[in-house]
Amino acid sequence: MITLSLVISFTLSLFAQGRQEGVGPEQLYFPVHDLQADLLVYDEAFKTYVPYITEQHASEQALSAYVDVESNRRYKLLLQSKADGFLFIEAALRRKCPAGQWLVLDLDSLFQVYKKPQLFITLYGAAGAANWQAYIGHPRSAAGQTIRLNDDLLSVRPRNFSGFISFFSAGLLFLLAVHAFLISFFRRAFQTFYNPLNLITADPADDSFLINRPLGRVSMAFTLALSLSMAFLFMYVQHLNINLFSMGTLLPHESGFGTIVFNYGIISGLIFLSLLAKYAFVAAVGSLYKFDTIVNLHYFRVIQSSLLFITILIILVAALNPGNMVEIPVSYVLLPFIVFYLARLAWLYVTLVGQLPVKNLYLFSYLCIVELIPLVVGIRFAV
Repeated sequence: MITLSLVISFTLSLFAQGRQEGVGPEQLYFPVHDLQADLLVYDEAFKTYVPYITEQHASEQALSAYVDVESNRRYKLLLQSKADGFLFIEAALRRKCPAGQWLVLDLDSLFQVYKKPQLFITLYGAAGAANWQAYIGHPRSAAGQTIRLNDDLLSVRPRNFSGFISFFSAGLLFLLAVHAFLISFFRRAFQTFYNPLNLITADPADDSFLINRPLGRVSMAFTLALSLSMAFLFMYVQHLNINLFSMGTLLPHESGFGTIVFNYGIISGLIFLSLLAKYAFVAAVGSLYKFDTIVNLHYFRVIQSSLLFITILIILVAALNPGNMVEIPVSYVLLPFIVFYLARLAWLYVTLVGQLPVKNLYLFSYLCIVELIPLVVGIRFAV
């Protein structure tokens, strides 16, 4: 009898222990893996995640772990917090964890949503690992309704702060200050460059201080303003993820304000040097054709028309919201510039044909060399 009593007592204790080993709502799940042993915390000193140690990290509110979803298909993720907390999956807020209530997530649905073999979860709430119970469990009976994650649930992610928004506002103010300086110190030249009526006049007025001195102090100031404006538009195009002239691979990729300003300065300098190189090219080709008398007028018209066109584009871009990342085909970006350059080529021909007693064929070939060929080559290497 004593032996039978001992066997019965031992058997009952095993059943009682089995019942106590259940986890989750009403202990209706077998524990497959306890995630307490996998908890991580972010170490500011090492800039990485380190294992949770009670003696060192008892005050941490954010506890993280990697959940092996692929190896635990058909199982459930069971979470409970003693105080109100939150569950983040892959850095996105997915669920609130009310105090004392079990949260049951289906690992199959997590795998279908995220398509990853491992998921990085973060438990945020009261300090310390003792606040949480986290298991991978297998249901041994109907455990009530489980939560299947879909893409339409709440998804709150940290906002990606881009330095471009600050640069965009500061750049507009900077260009406004540049033009305010030009209109204050070079008022007559400003009225000449930014006068559309002067541009469409085939026989320009006697602006010898501009036309005959393309490398003078006044003309160089407006050439620099054009370079700064074109670089601003170039930075906006880069912000739209359109990599022109492979500059995206040559310049630093950080999105900080200081780095963007540094890139802006480099691009402005390259454009300014390119404009000076264009004048040298126009002068060289003009001397070959004996067109020395129209070289300066040609370059003046180029700068004047470009200032008006780029300024209109900047006004249009400023009216848009630069924070909205819109997928724009590169052809839509190049099309306005192609139309502008072709229209400028035609107008340059009309403007210059009356300045020389030569055959039209020579002037046309001259303009093709200095205007059309660089356009074609530029489009070829732009994308």
